[in-house]
Amino acid sequence: MKWLTEYQLFLFDFDGLLVNSEEIHYKAYQMMCAARGFTLPWSFSEYCFIAHYDSTKLRTTLYNAIPELYEMESEWNVLYEEKKRAVLYLLNSGAVHLMPGVAALLNALKEKEILRCVVTNSPKEQIEIIKKQNPILNSISSWFTRETYREPKPNPECYLNAIAKMGGGAKRIVGFEDTPRGLEALLKTPAKPVFISKVAYPEIPEFIKRGVSCYPSLDDLSLSG
Repeated sequence: MKWLTEYQLFLFDFDGLLVNSEEIHYKAYQMMCAARGFTLPWSFSEYCFIAHYDSTKLRTTLYNAIPELYEMESEWNVLYEEKKRAVLYLLNSGAVHLMPGVAALLNALKEKEILRCVVTNSPKEQIEIIKKQNPILNSISSWFTRETYREPKPNPECYLNAIAKMGGGAKRIVGFEDTPRGLEALLKTPAKPVFISKVAYPEIPEFIKRGVSCYPSLDDLSLSG
């Protein structure tokens, strides 16, 4: 597929797709648990299976896995704030880098002057830190961060808003996601859905039946044909 000639608007998720910040969130949960004397009981792949479906599954699964953590602190908001501070520490330490294939794709989109934007659940504060460390991200002029919409993914509001504001007359739109939750949001839009992940989610065969193109990484896209 000739991606750069087939589509007029490119929509991108951010965490885990353009940058390795999903690994940062995983490490932040490890740090939050360690600070309270516990060990996060999951590998990164296991974390992805737990965290990438809905906003409450991680909380309930973690409390079930470490009941002593619940006894110590039953208010999830307190733990989540600790996790957010760990994320900011890691971000400011320069732990984020571009995922494979991102630089080549963004440079090609910039050269061809193709419309592109990011639609993410991440807050603007974190985005700005990452952009300073990875300047090519500044070639994306439009960012729809968590502050710009009401309902999080899998609700399609964020993508529909981006298409309405960015699309204009664009009829050929493509979107890229790396989690089942994000992909469900994308599937409710006019965009061609593309799933980028090395995690073997059980839904992938069904996604393919629904017209989703699947690749292990953006590096596997052929930009010329």
